[in-house]
Amino acid sequence: MKILFPAVLALQLALVAPSFAQQAASTSIDGIAAVVNEDVILKSELARAMANVQQQYAGRANELPPHDILEKQILERLILQRLQVARAQQSGITVDDQELSQAIESIAQNNKASVDQLRQQLAQQGQSFDSFRNAVRDELLTQRLKQAYAQGAVHVSESEVNAALAAQSNTGTQLHLANLVVALPAGATPEQIATGQKKIDGIKGLIDRKEMDFTAAAIRYSDASNALDGGDLGWRSAQEIPPAFAQIVGNMKPGDVAGPIRGATGFQLLKLVETRDGAAGLGTVTQYHTRQILVKSKDPANDGKGKARAETLRARLAGGANFAKVAQSDSDDPVGRANGGDTGWRSQDGLGAEIGAAVAALHDGEISQPVQTKDGWVIAQRVASRQGVAASEDQRGAMRETIGRRKLEDAYDRFLREMRGEAYVDIRVGADATPQQPAQDTTPVAPAAPAKKKS
Repeated sequence: MKILFPAVLALQLALVAPSFAQQAASTSIDGIAAVVNEDVILKSELARAMANVQQQYAGRANELPPHDILEKQILERLILQRLQVARAQQSGITVDDQELSQAIESIAQNNKASVDQLRQQLAQQGQSFDSFRNAVRDELLTQRLKQAYAQGAVHVSESEVNAALAAQSNTGTQLHLANLVVALPAGATPEQIATGQKKIDGIKGLIDRKEMDFTAAAIRYSDASNALDGGDLGWRSAQEIPPAFAQIVGNMKPGDVAGPIRGATGFQLLKLVETRDGAAGLGTVTQYHTRQILVKSKDPANDGKGKARAETLRARLAGGANFAKVAQSDSDDPVGRANGGDTGWRSQDGLGAEIGAAVAALHDGEISQPVQTKDGWVIAQRVASRQGVAASEDQRGAMRETIGRRKLEDAYDRFLREMRGEAYVDIRVGADATPQQPAQDTTPVAPAAPAKKKS
């Protein structure tokens, strides 16, 4: 039985190595492929990762780039993996043994195998189970680093969700895209730009003349992280496509390749793989932009003090107090305190039965009386109203996740480039290898004897 692993994990099997100090004895018989800050990647690790990828492409070896280019791509992935794991550990992100065991059991179950069978198969492939566990741990650390980054760097507003749902309703079309990137360094010189332009033009010529299909060209020549996936970007709605590409894609048919397109990171070719109908036919509904102040209570029906406090706050607002400032100083909702009670745009149903009914009865700009809810007393301000796309919470959640994923891809890619640029990386293999200075003789030299004075 052959154990199948997620694509990223197939590379991960060779990622874990002992610490720099622990490797000192083994490097003399192995060799260093790259130094990454205070860690190293051994040539044996790089070779195992190469073998893993070549195994994935068994029977399709012609789709892989030449050996030197494949080695460069995989080494770069290993370097980025090392940097992400180190950053996760520095940030206090951890994976305990129980979580790790559960992840390994899940991998075994997905392969219709037991953990013991997984262990046996790894041994047959020459991979130790401890190394595999470490690889899975590193993958989990990397995923959690990305999640933590998303929480601080990626925000999806309700207006973005509404706009995306409206676009989907109007077009009802989703697009399957792929890209090929020829990267340029930050502050590229005119000579570097000209070289990049020449390279992307040459690749486009190969594709146009049908000497190579787009997938094979992306695997062989793309500098993007999805190169070994053939440049696949997956399915996207029109709203998820960067504005620079939206008009271009709108004029393409499935199978068309557009470009070269100059972007922030270099030159790109973009392929429209196929299209499909999205979730069309969504209606419209009135949406309300509100602010809210919460007076929290465990038993609002019998909490006279809580109700009195809410009525006092309502009186202050009626007297002209600024709603956002009162929310920041007096709301019991921590999120509300942080953003002045702003809840964004929601339908009446999305606001909940009690608050939704109260807000619907107001005019724009008006403030409700305290409304009793299960969490306490809420004072709501109807800031504005509009007609928006009617969608279930599941639909809205799915669209919010899709937009967030696209934003995260762009932001995290920039984060990785910055982290890579700030790191100390010394590559010891391939065309990018740094010439190594010969080791100097550090044997102490005895001082010369003092010259004898002439008598």
